[in-house]
Amino acid sequence: MEQILNLLIKEYGNRKWQPHQSPLEVLVQTILSQNTSDSNSHRAFASLLSSFSSWEEVANASISEISDSIKAGGLGTVKANYINQALKEIRKKQDNLDLDFLRHLALDEAREWLMQLPGVGIKTASCVLIFALGMPALPVDTHVFRVTKRLGLIDSKASAEQAHKLLESIVPTDSVYQFHVLVIEHGRKICRAQRPRCNQCVLQRLCPSYEDGKT
Repeated sequence: MEQILNLLIKEYGNRKWQPHQSPLEVLVQTILSQNTSDSNSHRAFASLLSSFSSWEEVANASISEISDSIKAGGLGTVKANYINQALKEIRKKQDNLDLDFLRHLALDEAREWLMQLPGVGIKTASCVLIFALGMPALPVDTHVFRVTKRLGLIDSKASAEQAHKLLESIVPTDSVYQFHVLVIEHGRKICRAQRPRCNQCVLQRLCPSYEDGKT
C-alpha cells in the first residue's frame, strides 16, 4: 500500500483534503450523481440551488417542484423524492438541517446514521463523510472498484459494498482521501475499463493483472 501511494503521488501529485461544501450539500449532490454523468448531476445541482433559497425551502417543496428544478440535468421524480424525503428525515431526527454533528461520531456510527436516510447507500454516506467532514470513509466508485481489483487489493469476488470496508481496513487512515482521489484519476487516465494503458502504468510491477492487460 505504501508503494502504491508513493507511486501515485509521484505520478499525479500530492492531494490534501480541503472542505468545499457542507455535509448537506455533498449529500444532495451525491444523490443527484447516482447512475448519471458528472455533467448532468452538476447541472441539476446548480439548477436546484438557483430554484430554492434554502434547504428548508427544498424540504417544504413538493416533489414536482423539486423534479422540475433538476430536470435540466436529465433527472427527475425518483431523485427529487429521495432528496425531499432525506431532508425531511434529517429535520425530524435533528430538529434542523445541520449534519455537522456527524463529525463527533465514530466512523461506522456516522455512516450508519446516514444510511438510514432515503436514497443513501454506503457509497453516498461515505462521500458525505470524506468530502465534507474529512473522515476516513473510502467511497468505492466504478474506478476505485476496478483498479483495486486489478491490483489484487480486494478479492475478485468481493462486491462494491464489501469493498468499502475491505479497503478501509488496509489503507492508512491518514491516506484514505489521497488514495481515493488518486486511484480515481489513475482509473480515468490509465487503468481504464476498456483498453487499459498498462505499458504506461506506474503500478505495473505491483500489479498482478499487468501481464493480462498490457498493450
